[in-house]
Amino acid sequence: MGSLYTIGKGSVKLNDQQIRLLHLSRCRGVSRAWLRKWWDDLCLTELYHLTPQQICHDFQMPLKNAIVLQNDLHHYPLLRQIEKDIANYQVITILDDNYPPMLKAIKDAPLVLYASGNLSLINQLPLLSVIGTRLPSGEAMKKVIKILHPLLLQEWVIVSGMAKGIDSYAHEVTLNKNGYTIAVLGGGFHHIYPKENTSLFQQISNRGLVLSEYAPESPPAKYHFPERNRIISGLSFGTLVIEAKEKSGTLITVEQALDQGREVFAVPGSPLSLQSTGCHKMIQDGAKLVTKAQDIYEEWETMKHAYV
Repeated sequence: MGSLYTIGKGSVKLNDQQIRLLHLSRCRGVSRAWLRKWWDDLCLTELYHLTPQQICHDFQMPLKNAIVLQNDLHHYPLLRQIEKDIANYQVITILDDNYPPMLKAIKDAPLVLYASGNLSLINQLPLLSVIGTRLPSGEAMKKVIKILHPLLLQEWVIVSGMAKGIDSYAHEVTLNKNGYTIAVLGGGFHHIYPKENTSLFQQISNRGLVLSEYAPESPPAKYHFPERNRIISGLSFGTLVIEAKEKSGTLITVEQALDQGREVFAVPGSPLSLQSTGCHKMIQDGAKLVTKAQDIYEEWETMKHAYV
């Protein structure tokens, strides 16, 4: 089938399945569920030839959504924006050979990821997610340093979400030791959240890797952060919780990790510390108690054959 459009001077053609997937992910009215259905059914090309009425009939999509979708499929400014984003950032789709196998194996794996930095880090082993409360205790940084330093000496890759508190500590400690870190964002690269982490974003882009499934110009939204948590846990063989309250949002990532069949590690703390109540509950529920790097390293040694 011939090309319907070319982007810019023709360097990227929309009859390439990867570009069509990227394009469709940017169209209004398209949920991840719709996008996955079209990809699974291998009808990414067919959509470009359909009228809104046909889209509505063939895919049981509400007509108002189909009209918006059909408009965006043939909207030249959107194509130009995609061309600009491709020029400024790396883009990886689930159709690409270098898409990380561990992430591909999870339910609802992201179909498109935007990347800034060293993309090879997503396929380096082992990767460990490090997460926790946005309001850490005075001992939290010491916990991060004690557990991560030995792992960083062995070139482990540390994954987190660049949020306030423990996430930022994990990235900062890794960068300070010239280690490798990946940040997964809840918005596009042009809308860093929190704003005070703009400098941290630049450092990770230059020395590590920043990922987002949201287009660069997409602002963060409240529901983005629970969504991005599945990527944080999905990239890693295990998730380490430094501190968390019993009803912390950190537990969403822990639930994602468990659902994905990944390991969960938790650092104990004082029974007087609210920031440790969530970790204690996780340990009671079966998470591995961690007080030193060796506790995590031993777990990796027993299971690495499944990932290598």
